[in-house]
Amino acid sequence: MEAQSLKSKQTQDAQDLIASRVLAMTGVLQTTLETNELIALFARELSLFVEFDGIDYHFETLPIAVNLGRRHKHSCSYQLFVSGEELGKLKLYRRQPFKRAELELTENLLSGLLYPLRNALLYYRAVQSALIDPLTGVKNRRTMESAVQREIELSKRQARSLSLILLDIDHFKRINDELGHLCGDQALRAVAQQAENTIRNSDMLFRYGGEEFLIVLSGTDLEGTRMLAERIRQEIEKLDIYPGGGPQLSVSLGVTQLQQTDDTASLFDRVDKALYLAKNNGRNRVEVS
Repeated sequence: MEAQSLKSKQTQDAQDLIASRVLAMTGVLQTTLETNELIALFARELSLFVEFDGIDYHFETLPIAVNLGRRHKHSCSYQLFVSGEELGKLKLYRRQPFKRAELELTENLLSGLLYPLRNALLYYRAVQSALIDPLTGVKNRRTMESAVQREIELSKRQARSLSLILLDIDHFKRINDELGHLCGDQALRAVAQQAENTIRNSDMLFRYGGEEFLIVLSGTDLEGTRMLAERIRQEIEKLDIYPGGGPQLSVSLGVTQLQQTDDTASLFDRVDKALYLAKNNGRNRVEVS
């Protein structure tokens, strides 16, 4: 009986120790809502108890990816959930296999990550919602203003090309008047999607306002930007989004490149003039200013 009591006490002490570690870890992790920083803090806390060389965290649908340290042959991975809600996947790497006791300890300590991670993901979604145009799913004008200013400063400092494309859907008012605003919304979404599918991952697409979209291209010269604008025009002209009959979608595009003397106002003024030329010269075309 005494031996059983001692073993039971040792087991309880071990459980209490793990619980205190999880509680302490949760307190540390609750100091941030930034996902990258959160995973880095978790890695630091976990390394106090379990040896590992690298850690990956992925949440594909948002998407979020954090990669720290080195990848090695041996690994263990965990699909994270809390109250049935998916929180992504975490994977640990090291040179030698993980021992059973280390895996059990890791699984216990992961419980201290779950609620801080859920809070960080909620925060991430809230921030993204504030920066995304809800109709088209591309970045909104609020995001655009700060992004363009930042790109201008970087381009001047690094002597790197920066170009803009301003895109406007032709006869958009006619679509709304003849087919209704739901069809107008459909046109906006289709044009945004086709433009996003055509540009590079490094290019940035924003809804400028109404039926206008702005594309910011870093490291692309004027001729390269003109060629991309023409390709976007052609791809949008191929769209057939009204099977029952309706106007053919087309867009007019203005193109310009940053000059050393430009500020945000002068750069936007010039790309706006290029778009005006495209509209004034017959629409469904690209003009450069």
